[in-house]
Amino acid sequence: MNAREREILLESAATPHREMDRDGRLVPPPAWWDLPPDARDELFELQVVTREMERAVRGGSGTSQAVMARILS
Repeated sequence: MNAREREILLESAATPHREMDRDGRLVPPPAWWDLPPDARDELFELQVVTREMERAVRGGSGTSQAVMARILS
């Protein structure tokens, strides 16, 4: 895997949106499965940074907003 392919997979997997399986469990994005193990650590760090930026801009994370939406529905 070249650097560009790795970057594309990291960006694809960094999204806060998570699909759910039919039992309601969150599942990793498809790009996550294609990442080599060492890139998963890099992905975690990227997710931490993007969530911090998201909280600063939106006043809360997408995850917290999704949880509250499920509780209130």
